[in-house]
Amino acid sequence: MINHSNLTILTDPQFSDYASPFSFMGPRRATPVPFEPAELPPLDVVIISHNHYDHLDEYSIRQISEHQPNVKFLVPLGLKKLLIEWGVADVTELDWWQSVIVGGVTFQPTPVQHWSKRSTFDRNKTLWAGWMTQWEDFSFYFTGDTGYSDDFKEVSKRLGRPDLAAIPIGAYEPREFMKSSHINPEEAVAVFKDLGAKYAIAIHWGTFKLTIEKMDEPPRRLEQAIKNAEVSKTQFRVLQHGELWPEVFTDP
Repeated sequence: MINHSNLTILTDPQFSDYASPFSFMGPRRATPVPFEPAELPPLDVVIISHNHYDHLDEYSIRQISEHQPNVKFLVPLGLKKLLIEWGVADVTELDWWQSVIVGGVTFQPTPVQHWSKRSTFDRNKTLWAGWMTQWEDFSFYFTGDTGYSDDFKEVSKRLGRPDLAAIPIGAYEPREFMKSSHINPEEAVAVFKDLGAKYAIAIHWGTFKLTIEKMDEPPRRLEQAIKNAEVSKTQFRVLQHGELWPEVFTDP
């Protein structure tokens, strides 16, 4: 969740115990949620990156819509119908590089290397995306899930360098299987540099046990990776679940 200039954005809300089509089995939450959907502050926009269960959760969407019915949801192509079925009143779906303005802020989905699937017969039937959000004085880039590619250089070239990027660091082993879909901590640092971001926050680790690396490994590998790349710890931070980063905007 990010707030700037009185606009509050939530990315890929997931408050369920399982990242699964079932409420009793599948990848189970390893870290308790810091608060419930009803305790969320007033939201303006919810961004969805793609339809995998650890990123698009029916319970979470229904709860947010029930408690905050005026929230605007932004989704990649093909997901609007599903969210409307779940009770969302205001959904806009966009293709890569399309843009929409909400409250004077520009939102734009961008290409990333990933895929989509929610059931047996819908593989890649809906789009996946990273998202650039641009205020007049600040920009935020949310990668969603991604393998490493030249997409981030293209994002920086076309949309400019983000002030803050949310970059995944977990769910990367075994490498030969996960490489095309999820970056590892070393690649996360490469993404940070490709984007030319001023700051980054590490995401997509420590919540669900999705792959075989140890749950606490990604932050330790990231620490070494940023050291090797001569990136400051104050520039690429790992926050504990529920932790705030109140002062992102001081130049490093």
